[in-house]
Amino acid sequence: MGTISLEQSNHVVVLTIQSPPANALSSTMLRDLSLKLDEIEREATAKAIVLRGEGKFFSAGADIKEFTSFQNSSDYQSLAEEGQRLFDRIEAFSIPVIAAIHGAALGGGLELAMACHIRIVTEDAKLGLPELSLGIIPGFAGTQRLPHHVGTAKAYEMILTGEPISGKEAASLGLANQAVTTDVYEEAIKLANKIASKSKPTINQVMRLVPFAKTEQFAQGVKEEANAFGNIFGSEDAKEGVQAFIEKRKPNFQDK
Repeated sequence: MGTISLEQSNHVVVLTIQSPPANALSSTMLRDLSLKLDEIEREATAKAIVLRGEGKFFSAGADIKEFTSFQNSSDYQSLAEEGQRLFDRIEAFSIPVIAAIHGAALGGGLELAMACHIRIVTEDAKLGLPELSLGIIPGFAGTQRLPHHVGTAKAYEMILTGEPISGKEAASLGLANQAVTTDVYEEAIKLANKIASKSKPTINQVMRLVPFAKTEQFAQGVKEEANAFGNIFGSEDAKEGVQAFIEKRKPNFQDK
């Protein structure tokens, strides 16, 4: 069984991340998600997509254990580039993708959510980019997308401290469209159905036009991030941080 399930009802597709316990973004999951997008494009009947996580979390981050199997900085750079390509594809998709976030969207999980067009969160969900606490940096365009949503000052604070914010705060900052106390999945489905009641050609045109608001500098920044992600993984602190995370202890950084 793959790590992503697909169900379609009328013109709404629901994609569910099924990779317990954390729904971590492994390279397998990235590939599975890409294949599901291929399927949606082939069918050509969907007008809205809801992306959610099964179990406790939307997605609690990238698969850190997988990182330890890589040998070279080029492996890390390739992983970052693969994730970035997929997230760019989601952002440029001809059908809107609504992320229904409960529990946590951290690290790669938040980067995936930010590539979606609309985010609905539970008030008590945790959203953040904790990579610096592991001696690494975001690699799936987190440094580029977060400032677009929360402004540069808050993006610096969130990335440099690694501390998450609540769903409620995310909505007040514009990182989420709305924070709910009800069932987040039901709210996302309601919104998806509203969108799906519109004409498909009009939806497709809007999805094509809005991304023009992004500058060329964004693409350059994303490329720089993948490069920096690869470089950082060669450092002593990255090895220590990842090891400390796996051993559930505080890292002892040497600033090297």
